[in-house]
Amino acid sequence: MVDSGEVQSKKQPEIITIGETMVLITPTVAEPLETAELFRLETGGAESNVAVHLSALGHHAAWASRLGTDAFGRRVERQLRERGVDTSLVKFSEDAPTGFYFKDPGNGVIYYRAGSAASAMTPDDLADVPFEQATITHISGITPSLSTTCNALIEAVLDRAENSKTTVSFDVNYRAALWPVAEAAPILLALAQRANIVLVGLDEAEVLWGTTTPDEVRALLGSPEFLVIKDGDVGATEFTAEGHVFVPAHKVNVVEAVGAGDAFAAGYLSGYLTGRTAEQRLSLGHDRAALVLTSTTDLPTL
Repeated sequence: MVDSGEVQSKKQPEIITIGETMVLITPTVAEPLETAELFRLETGGAESNVAVHLSALGHHAAWASRLGTDAFGRRVERQLRERGVDTSLVKFSEDAPTGFYFKDPGNGVIYYRAGSAASAMTPDDLADVPFEQATITHISGITPSLSTTCNALIEAVLDRAENSKTTVSFDVNYRAALWPVAEAAPILLALAQRANIVLVGLDEAEVLWGTTTPDEVRALLGSPEFLVIKDGDVGATEFTAEGHVFVPAHKVNVVEAVGAGDAFAAGYLSGYLTGRTAEQRLSLGHDRAALVLTSTTDLPTL
């Protein structure tokens, strides 16, 4: 395994995101894979998506992960770097490939990520990641689903963060295709209780924990200082010790919803980093989500 050879700024990033990114293969127009003829190769990963959006908003965002030494891995690193993401914390594995997945407009996504370089990450991969010095460390519930060592990595992030000034942002991001709800529910709940900022969809909270309203989610998740509950095209609610604020979602013609949650998270976190009000933080989240909802890719032209 070798480190990324790219020379990048040594300045400490405002935010460090940690998690897997894959090659995304998507039709150039919004039509099913079965009939599409032209395709585009992009990058797709919850945590790197957040980093790209934050970079577009003017923040120094770094992404830490593993990629294969294959052409796909090199492509992913280059595309993210060209979009302004600091990839100096990325490592390349010679004995495992880069994962990839297909977007099938109207039918969801198809993953080919088993045995990927990122799924083999362990707490040792954090040795050279100075996330304690970042204002925000962003992780998601996708990572612990990839392997037992990835689960241990997320626990290690939270353990180290407890003794630092970094704010841990955790996007629950439950993926039913990756692990059953019976296994995921208690693990994701425990992780969310340890984070400072938690983002969760009302629909996934119902699937995981049986909560059907934002108030019920807040009653269950009382620890996070900032709890953001997203309710699709209805809007989003932020809960803090001072109370709660709701901001309705923008009305857009949805092409594909995958990736919109990452975009929302980035907009919200940008508002947090720049000292915006609760209403402004949520509105920024909706602004970024709208960009993705109207595109076939996770990262449209930003």
